[in-house]
Amino acid sequence: MFLELKNTSIGYNTPLISGVDTSLKLGEICLLVGNNGVGKTTLIKSILKQNPVLEGEILLNGEKVDELSNEQIARNIAIVFSKSVIPVNYTLRDLISLGKYIHYPYYFELSQEDQQEVEDIINDLNLMQYRDFQLTQLSDGNLQKAFIGRALAQNSPMIILDEPTTHLDEENKITILTLLRKLAKSHHKVILFSSHDWRLAKEFADKMWFIHNKSIDAGITEEVLLRNNELLNPQLFQFTDQFIAPEIFAPELHKEMLYSFLQKNFQKNLSDLKFEFKETFWVISKEHIQHKCDSFEEMAQYIQNLH
Repeated sequence: MFLELKNTSIGYNTPLISGVDTSLKLGEICLLVGNNGVGKTTLIKSILKQNPVLEGEILLNGEKVDELSNEQIARNIAIVFSKSVIPVNYTLRDLISLGKYIHYPYYFELSQEDQQEVEDIINDLNLMQYRDFQLTQLSDGNLQKAFIGRALAQNSPMIILDEPTTHLDEENKITILTLLRKLAKSHHKVILFSSHDWRLAKEFADKMWFIHNKSIDAGITEEVLLRNNELLNPQLFQFTDQFIAPEIFAPELHKEMLYSFLQKNFQKNLSDLKFEFKETFWVISKEHIQHKCDSFEEMAQYIQNLH
């Protein structure tokens, strides 16, 4: 195993996460998921030796992280945080080239091979037209991709990314996640990335670390999801006492969307109604009366007339 956590507790004065026993091997891509404040970034910082563990140990390629130098950790792990300092007067190509200097003194010139690898990374990220742009000229999405490119150029066996797709649209999210999976499989890298967008990210991750109740549920992505129903079935939040929900029979996503729509538009008791989704339309029932609706707008007008 390349990364191992053994009976590890992570936090500051008190543990945020306790008793973690899990590992990742070369070639695996792992999604780290959990609500804000549960310890995702703290866990990442502990793996990087930026925050000491409270109990247990973290091993990197068989060696204790707390016994490695910063240079040794940097050679083994490339990191992309969701918020990074933007170097002044650097172009996109300059930023990605910085990933190479972990292997050389800063005053060295990159070899032809290194420069070609930088160009290949820029091309893989669909950034060729921006390669000579100043970083301040880039959109948030392209800037994030550039920082990911710097991590790729580092050629470390492990890459950690903290919310790497935060500023990206759906197309660029897929580009990044596809590239990360390709790297993990073809170059035998360990990829650990955190994301709130797990519905998309799960398609690319072999393993999942789900942080909740001060512990980590770790395993094959699909098995972790099946063990944690709250991830697949979002809670329906009620923010007003005036709204009383009707019965809704529909797939979870449709149910969630209808609940949201009704609560925002009807501050009243709708418990005498039943809603059922029929593949392409809704049926509203009240006592022995049924009404078909093709849209939420039509549904709203019908309910208004009933009440």
